Amino acid sequence: MVDKNIYIVQGEISSVVGAIKRNSRSTHTPLDEEQDPLLNSFSHLKEVLNNIKALSDVEPNVFLRPFLEVVRSEDTTGPITGLALTSVNKFLSYGLIDANHEGAAEGIENMADAVTHARFVGTDSASDEVVLMKILQVLRTLLLTPVGAHLTNESVCEIMQSCFRICFEMRLSELLRKSAEHTLVDMVQLLFSRLPQFKEEAKSFVGTNMKKLKMRAGGMSESSKWKKQKRSPRPPRHMVRSQSGQMDSTQPASLSNNLSGGMLFIDQQQSGVPDSVSSSVSSPTTDSGLDTSSKTTSKEDLTDLDHSSTTTTPATTPNTESSRLDTQSEVERAQSASVESIPEVLEDRELLAEQSDSASVHDMDYVNPRGVRFTQSTQKDGAALVPYGLPCLRELFRFLISLTSPHDRHNTDVMKHMGLQLLTVALESASIAPYQSLLSLVKDELCRHLFQLLNVDRINLYAASIRVAFLLFEGMRGHLKFQLEMYLKKLMDIITSENPKLPYEMKEMALEALVQLWRIPSFVTELYINYDCDFYCGNLFEDLTKLLSKNAFPVSGQLYTTHLLSLEALLTVIDSTEAHCQAKVLNSATQQDQSETLTSQGEGSVSNCTDASTGNKLHHDKELEVLMIDQIISEKKAPKKPQRFSSILPDSQELNEIRNRKKLLITGTEQFNQKPKKGVEFLQQKGLLSSPIDSAEVAQWLRENPCLDKKMIGEYISDRNNTDLLDSFVNTFTFQGLRIDEALRLYVEAFRMPGEAPVIHRLLETFSDNWQKVNGFPFLSNDAGFTLAYAVIMLNTDQHNHNVRKQNIPMTVEQFKKNLKGMNGSKEFDQDMLEDIYNAIKNEEIVMPDEQIGMVKENYVWSLLLHRGATSEGLFLHVPPGSYDSDLFSMTWGPTIAALSYVFDKSLDDTIIQKAITGFRKCAMISAHYGFSDVFDNLIISLCKFTTLSSESVENLPTVFGSNLKAQVAAKTVFNLAHRHGDILREGWKNIMESMLQLFRAELLPKAMVEVEDFVEPSGKLSLQREETPSNRGESAVLSFVNWLTLSGAEQSGHRGPSTENQEAKQAALLCIKQCDPEKLLTESKFLQLESLQELMKALISVTPDEDTYDEEDAAFCLEMLLRIIMENRDRVSCVWQTVRDHLCHLCVHATESCFLVERAVVGLLRLAIRLLRREDISSQVLLSLRLLLMMKPHVLSRVSREVAYGLHELLKTNAANIHSTEDWYTLFSLLECIGAGVKPPASLQVSSASADNDTGAQSDSELSSYHPSEVSLDRGYTSDSEVYTEHGKSRIPRSATDVDVANSGWLVVGKDDLESSKTLAAGSKPQTFPLVNQYSLTLGQDMGLHDTKSLIKCVESLSFIVRDAAHVTPENFELCVKTIRVFVEASLNGGYRTHEKKKSHKYDSKSSRLRKRPREKEGVQRRARVSQRLSRNHSDEEEDEGVPASYHTVSLQVSQDLLDLMHTLHTRAASIYSSWAEEQRHLETGGKKIEADSQTLWSSCWCPLLQGMAWLCCDARRQVRMQALTYLQRALLVHDLQTLDAVEWESCFNKVLFPLLTKLLDNISPADVGGMEETRMRACTLLSKVFLQHLSPLLSLPTFAALWLTILDFMDKYMHAGSSDLLLEAIPESLKNMLLVMDTAGIFLSADSRTGYSALWEITWERIDCFLPHLREELFKQTPLPPAPSPPPPVAPEPKTPSRPAYPQEPAAPSANGETRSAHTVVMCTLSHESLHQLTQSPLILQPLASPLQVGVPPMSLPIILNPALIEATSPVPLLPTSRPADPADPTEVK
Repeated sequence: MVDKNIYIVQGEISSVVGAIKRNSRSTHTPLDEEQDPLLNSFSHLKEVLNNIKALSDVEPNVFLRPFLEVVRSEDTTGPITGLALTSVNKFLSYGLIDANHEGAAEGIENMADAVTHARFVGTDSASDEVVLMKILQVLRTLLLTPVGAHLTNESVCEIMQSCFRICFEMRLSELLRKSAEHTLVDMVQLLFSRLPQFKEEAKSFVGTNMKKLKMRAGGMSESSKWKKQKRSPRPPRHMVRSQSGQMDSTQPASLSNNLSGGMLFIDQQQSGVPDSVSSSVSSPTTDSGLDTSSKTTSKEDLTDLDHSSTTTTPATTPNTESSRLDTQSEVERAQSASVESIPEVLEDRELLAEQSDSASVHDMDYVNPRGVRFTQSTQKDGAALVPYGLPCLRELFRFLISLTSPHDRHNTDVMKHMGLQLLTVALESASIAPYQSLLSLVKDELCRHLFQLLNVDRINLYAASIRVAFLLFEGMRGHLKFQLEMYLKKLMDIITSENPKLPYEMKEMALEALVQLWRIPSFVTELYINYDCDFYCGNLFEDLTKLLSKNAFPVSGQLYTTHLLSLEALLTVIDSTEAHCQAKVLNSATQQDQSETLTSQGEGSVSNCTDASTGNKLHHDKELEVLMIDQIISEKKAPKKPQRFSSILPDSQELNEIRNRKKLLITGTEQFNQKPKKGVEFLQQKGLLSSPIDSAEVAQWLRENPCLDKKMIGEYISDRNNTDLLDSFVNTFTFQGLRIDEALRLYVEAFRMPGEAPVIHRLLETFSDNWQKVNGFPFLSNDAGFTLAYAVIMLNTDQHNHNVRKQNIPMTVEQFKKNLKGMNGSKEFDQDMLEDIYNAIKNEEIVMPDEQIGMVKENYVWSLLLHRGATSEGLFLHVPPGSYDSDLFSMTWGPTIAALSYVFDKSLDDTIIQKAITGFRKCAMISAHYGFSDVFDNLIISLCKFTTLSSESVENLPTVFGSNLKAQVAAKTVFNLAHRHGDILREGWKNIMESMLQLFRAELLPKAMVEVEDFVEPSGKLSLQREETPSNRGESAVLSFVNWLTLSGAEQSGHRGPSTENQEAKQAALLCIKQCDPEKLLTESKFLQLESLQELMKALISVTPDEDTYDEEDAAFCLEMLLRIIMENRDRVSCVWQTVRDHLCHLCVHATESCFLVERAVVGLLRLAIRLLRREDISSQVLLSLRLLLMMKPHVLSRVSREVAYGLHELLKTNAANIHSTEDWYTLFSLLECIGAGVKPPASLQVSSASADNDTGAQSDSELSSYHPSEVSLDRGYTSDSEVYTEHGKSRIPRSATDVDVANSGWLVVGKDDLESSKTLAAGSKPQTFPLVNQYSLTLGQDMGLHDTKSLIKCVESLSFIVRDAAHVTPENFELCVKTIRVFVEASLNGGYRTHEKKKSHKYDSKSSRLRKRPREKEGVQRRARVSQRLSRNHSDEEEDEGVPASYHTVSLQVSQDLLDLMHTLHTRAASIYSSWAEEQRHLETGGKKIEADSQTLWSSCWCPLLQGMAWLCCDARRQVRMQALTYLQRALLVHDLQTLDAVEWESCFNKVLFPLLTKLLDNISPADVGGMEETRMRACTLLSKVFLQHLSPLLSLPTFAALWLTILDFMDKYMHAGSSDLLLEAIPESLKNMLLVMDTAGIFLSADSRTGYSALWEITWERIDCFLPHLREELFKQTPLPPAPSPPPPVAPEPKTPSRPAYPQEPAAPSANGETRSAHTVVMCTLSHESLHQLTQSPLILQPLASPLQVGVPPMSLPIILNPALIEATSPVPLLPTSRPADPADPTEVK
């Protein structure tokens, strides 16, 4: 079957042939098919096609040739040429040419040649343009279809050239030009997207290819543009080339349009520089490798360095066939190696072709008519055609770059724009960096042209060049270090330019360019490490950051795009850093395991008391290394490392050191530029240059520091003293292999040559010696080198110095040679060399630094830049993203936060506000990640300002805040950040807490935050904000009336209530604060790092107002927040306890008056204690801190007694089991006593007033506990007998007795002399802490203040809780329990009457002390009212006290009954408790105080005090209590356990319990209840006799029995006369009879020794009884005779001073007591003999403070009464015997 393709070709033949024939008919030119070559070839083709089955059987050339001949033919008209072109296009697009066919390449080549040289007879311009359009179409299809890959380099260049022609021909229509432009875009895209398939050729071939492919830049003169030019068609391989003749230009009919030869170059030819001449920039060390980025590019590449700008172009060969000689074979060899097999590529090409067809191309208005001309090489027969590759791309690239040169006068704006546009496409399509030949063009010409274009005022060129620059630096910045620096500096200049002519759009574009660069990952980091951390580069990152920050602040106050762009650039750094941090946080799960093993070596996680930022740091550095290693592996080659770094990725510390050195270097450089020596010395001092000076080091520094003034370098190295330095300086150059003028050029451009001849001589001499040496002495003598060098300098001046040129004509090459005749050691220099030197100098001046201006200087600066880039300095480090984020952030955060704050403040646009807030959040996240607390604080402080919370007054705050959305956003952000990153907050806590305080004042906080726990309130909660009632206003009625009168109507209406807007605003504010969730700060504080927590607490303590602006509620609120935080952090409370304790100490101990704040502090302390006692580690400290309450001033403490009482009750109920030591129990019981009974706190704990001023209460717990624990046991108000025995004889004087002490201590002081003597005695003694106690009183002798009944009840409840639960009664607290019960007994006596009267007088002044000191002006009135109202709750029972209603009595009755019951319970259980303890201790064999369970211990520590307590309640004024107490006492005394006591204890029982009780009952305790009192006295007497009789036998063994008995008789006597009724008169004698009879029966009164048979006791007994019952003896013992006069004392009594049985009473202050005793006797016992007085003074007497009824309500001033016969006589109602009876010597000793 015949191939369909054959029919297609046959169809096309018919149409073209038909057209030719029609044309000949119309022009009446007869055609002969045989003769006409075109028709002839078509007929041949028909025959061929008829004979084949498939089109692939013939070579493509066969069926293409006839069509191409039509295209080439000059005689065909436009339409026929057009038809032929259409046919060719169809063949291409239908794929009739098989790319794999061996003849395809040749066919394609012919096609390209024919179409680019298409000729036709022109008619009118429109028709001609149709043909040109078709030419474009064919060329596009040709290049873009797969077969296009067969095109040779030359053909591709021709194709491009044809398109450029059409594009730049301004006479053509715009549509056609635009089509050409689009075609070019597609072609460039295709060519450059194929770049990766091409390989760079070996060095030796680069030059040859380039020479043949040069696209020459030439002008288009109007005349030459349309000249005909004939090119012969290229013959096929197997045909002989036909000679082509020049067409006669005089034929007007066949004016042909020749596309390829449209410009004749010969006219514009200029003399060019041979390619072999090396440019001054080329480095002498170049080797043949292409991959050396550090070395300068090949000489050929740099040849055009300066020509492109000065429009000199290399000479072209004349445009004739004969001159197109070629060395094709070499090229083929070179290329065949580099082209990859085509078949693989073809499919891709097709694809690309489709893409490029559809790709939309930007409107490209202009580009430039360069006579683009390719010298095409013919091809030898049989030689293979090499497909195009890198050479044509390089040539195209070079040509595009040349189009952008602003200094080429041929380049119109259209051309420049077109060039830039196509370069953009090229750079977008391919990565050029790997191709050295292309890269060299980028480094030099392209960058240079771009930077020059930045100065033009055409916005479109400016924008296009910025776009190209971005593409360059995005992909190739690694090779363009200094170019990038220059570009950024240019952009900075544009942004900061003050030039009014500079359009705003340009600044905006420059900023956008920066933002775009900033967004490139790692770009900013690379700037920092490559420039800021490079000694000789600018601090680009720092400077740009400053610039952007400054630029973000509007001068006018209005925000423009530039400001926002600047902010965006700053935020870009923050965004990327934040993204990296987030990524690290996400990855940390996996990486933490690694980093922990690396950093902590298994130490475990960081404890909450340490800072984690160091961990972050290590973690971060580790990540860097991992990242970098990955990157290196991916690059598959080790990257080079700059010399200044120790590793490829230096750490932050190293970078900081480099930056510090850089600062010093800059200073040193500045100093050098003023005075070289000074600069060098400065650097030596700073250790940057070695001392003594090392000339090689200095020379190196002079060479590598580009900031040094060249003139100063010249002066310094040419100095006579620095000859070594000059040698070293010359040695830094590499002159090897350089011609002398090239070497000299390098040398002289490194410094400014001084003007003095001898100096120049020295400099050139050193140079020529060195050059001769390294080049193997090419001249015959050293002088020859020197002379030639000098001649070159002179020639340079002659050729280029304007002053010289004005005066004489520049010398010619002949003159130059002549001047050097015979100078080479009297021989000649090589003449060719001299000619080359002459031309090199003539064409390119050796530029002397600092001398030139304009273009020459620009060229010089540029060549230096390229030169620096070629050295190791040009090394550009690429770093992985996120490498130095913390360093960058620490540099940018300041400017960024400032800019954000400004924009947030000024902007009204929601999106911008949101952007600012996002910026703040990201900064916070980063600072949290890296642990930069200063940044975070700064941020929070900035944001707090925007919340307006601290700046607004409290009255307006709800309205202002509620209506200000920005403030609400700021507030939400502040709280949100504090919640998320509170860990690193330090200083900022203060601002947040101040804001909280403001919210509190304005009543915007949620209810839960202002409600606090309270012990006394029934609900258990108390609001810190009290609702105000109108009566609280604090204004008198008159005042308010006056106000009402003076207010205007309008104002009045304003005061009626808040407007709806205000209410809405307040609601909005409340809602916002609710969303902020301020409470979370407190509840989440347990997760804070310790340091942050401590700062938070400090902030709360410091926010507490000072003395001046004292505001109770605020302080209380802060205190409550502090306490809540402590509660949340109870797991680590030990770390912060001291701070809190000191604060509470300050609030409680130093308070001089009670107030709400003190009350809250006290409650807070107790709440803490309740919560924290369960924690073993802190419980002892917490208990110690409760002593703060004891340190409070008593009147202050008494006002908060109820809170403390309730709190202690709670504490004991929840934590009694956690209290172990005696000291802690002592603290608690002391508190109970002080609170319940109003006892004065122990003196040792009171802070003296002097210290109160200067001491801030920061007394440590250890200081508090410094008083000795033994004092604890001594202060229980009674002394155990065992103590008395052991302590007897030691003179103990507790506390220095001052007038006040003695006067208040319950001792009667008589006579001033005695007082003074007691003082002097006391002076030498050591002060102690327990008060003076009268041992034989039932009271404890403690100084009782006021007490609050409810507190007492609560304290009793607490006490009974402990006592009734055996588990809580321990050896540590037993005696304290007992003592406290007794204190309460005293307090509750008579229902606490004495306190009530006191309280009335105390009550009113307390109100006056309630107001604050200086209240804030605004809130003063209302808040003051609030506070006073609150304070009035302190003692709500005060009102009740005045009337003392019945309910009170039942309550106090209950207290007394409870106490009795408690005492009874303890009393009965004491024995079993003690024995169980002793048993337990025996088992455990623990050390410590041994617990004895014997009766003696029990008596002294338990039974005796409890009995005393019961006895004291027997003296209560309330009959009920008395009776109950007597019953309990009787039961207790007769209990079985007491039977174990021996005589001494029983005697003690009489002396300490019964006698004092009876004495007290003699007082008129309850005047209203006479009958009741009688009964009480009677029961007491009966009890006395019962006890006496029951324990008579042990008592008899006492040596003091007689005295005891006499005392009992004394009481009988007194009681006989005490009552007013007959009750006692009857009962007493009965009891007495009973006792006498029993004693008589027991034979006590009998004595065998006496004359009468009766003992002395008998005598004394009756002598005493006769005083009050004279007839009793007769009634009982009628037979007994009266004894005779008294005989000398019997020997019953022991010696007065016998220590064997010492006195019971403790001797509290023996001398003082003696003194008093003596004085008492002088008053009441005048009748005693001197002897008996002496004996009396030997022993302390039983003293009993007596409170007379008159003294109710004042501190009890006790009168001592002496229980001995003499005193009883003296006070007896019955007169004593008139005779002075000698006292029985036994009496004084017995009755002590």
